[in-house]
Amino acid sequence: MAQPRHETDVNRNAELKKIKALVREKDIFVSSAGTEAVEGLSARGYGVSENENLTLSFYEALFLLSKGIIEIKDKKPKKRIDFETLLQRYQSFEKNAWVKYLIYRDLRSRGYVAREGFGLGIDFRVYERGEYGKETATYLIFGVQEGQPISVEELARALKYVQSLKKKLVLAVLNRRGEVVYYSLSQLTLK
Repeated sequence: MAQPRHETDVNRNAELKKIKALVREKDIFVSSAGTEAVEGLSARGYGVSENENLTLSFYEALFLLSKGIIEIKDKKPKKRIDFETLLQRYQSFEKNAWVKYLIYRDLRSRGYVAREGFGLGIDFRVYERGEYGKETATYLIFGVQEGQPISVEELARALKYVQSLKKKLVLAVLNRRGEVVYYSLSQLTLK
């Protein structure tokens, strides 16, 4: 008899809670000691595999840490790192760290797999539900914070680039209440 969905999810999370990670300068390292855990995270669209190890971005690690799935330690003093400390480290080299994290968290909570974006302000590649590993990303996310100016030229460049890739550009706006609102962008021609 199959277990109810909720029990299966709880059991899966209980297995994943054993994942140990180390913080490095610009990423989080998960060793192959927990190979099943590494494979499990990778199959769910987290991190980049390197020689049976996994490298997580800071926003991925923040998300997994907030869910209680990973435990992160500092390399040198080997002490446990909490969410706030990890966020501060991320903010030390990424000015939009909080915005990126909140957009990433929102996408993941909606059931999407979000991967690192590539240039021209593209923060994330987003896959349709159930399509990660089978298809290419459908949407490219351009994240902005409400009240922060962005030039029309910058948006137009990003849109042209995304359309050349035959993808859909989505503007993810983090409003003042910390909610993310999504807008689909398309070419506008005035005559």
